[in-house]
Amino acid sequence: MGIYEVRTYDLKPRSVPDFENGFAESLPGRMEFSPLGGLWHTEAGPLNQVVHIWPYDDITSRSEIRAKSVAGGKWPPKTSQYVVNMQSEIFIPAPFMPEMTERKVGPIFEMRIYTYNPGDIPQLIEAWGDAIEERVKYSPLVAAMYSDVGSLNRWVHIWAYESFDQRMKVRAETREKGVWPPKSPVSPIKQENKILIPAACSPMQ
Repeated sequence: MGIYEVRTYDLKPRSVPDFENGFAESLPGRMEFSPLGGLWHTEAGPLNQVVHIWPYDDITSRSEIRAKSVAGGKWPPKTSQYVVNMQSEIFIPAPFMPEMTERKVGPIFEMRIYTYNPGDIPQLIEAWGDAIEERVKYSPLVAAMYSDVGSLNRWVHIWAYESFDQRMKVRAETREKGVWPPKSPVSPIKQENKILIPAACSPMQ
């Protein structure tokens, strides 16, 4: 099943293109050790922010790969001058989450971050499992995972859309038909969302 590391960087205003270019220059050397899931920047929500997601087999392999990539001298990219704040969290994928590999499913991605009461996540996963097969007929699911290291009791789901208009249409249609949101016995106590645009070097487009 593996794990996913979600790294969120807040950047200085107007530095996103420079950050992504520097990231892209160093990425081939980094991907000699493990693949990148995706790299996006925010279009709506917190501005001047980039999110990159890395899949690993487990915590041990993550530590080993990160050490090897740094020792190889090609990573990290020379982008620290643009970074204001950095956050790293480890997530465990839900059983129905598709593998995060190279895909062309966007170019609009919505990242929704929900916080639940302790102990609610298993019930949430069960409810999603009952409804997800019908929901993905409308737009692709990119990620559905819960936090294991970092801020706890968080549920992150990422959806891909062809356009902003399609996003609005899908959300309205699935709600009208009772397809989505899933009928769950638990409700989030906090909700956030971000509209993301993939960087040119992102394998997820």
